[in-house]
Amino acid sequence: MDWKYENGRIYSVDENNELIAETTFVFKENGEVDIDYTYVHPRLRGKGIAGKMMEVVAEYLRKNSLKVTATCSYANAWLKKHRESYSDIISEDVDNEFIACKLNGRRDHQ
Repeated sequence: MDWKYENGRIYSVDENNELIAETTFVFKENGEVDIDYTYVHPRLRGKGIAGKMMEVVAEYLRKNSLKVTATCSYANAWLKKHRESYSDIISEDVDNEFIACKLNGRRDHQ
């Protein structure tokens, strides 16, 4: 997959420029990052795309020396599952984060 990077967003589109995978994150007041949304196009679900996307996000955060929490339930569970591999980027607050899913589907980005 060809990953694209924007401020607060990592995503991939297909050959028709249709969104196929996306993670968004916001910078918190304490300088950490909160992953607040993940998306994989329905036709690609169950193929490991979300996990691969989280690896890309984690490496981006590592490269930029950022600590992360996640209010997105998928991202929060992934971080906890991979705590050992990514202990250098996972915030101490990850276990205390309030988990909330966005239920309105894909967010529009400007």
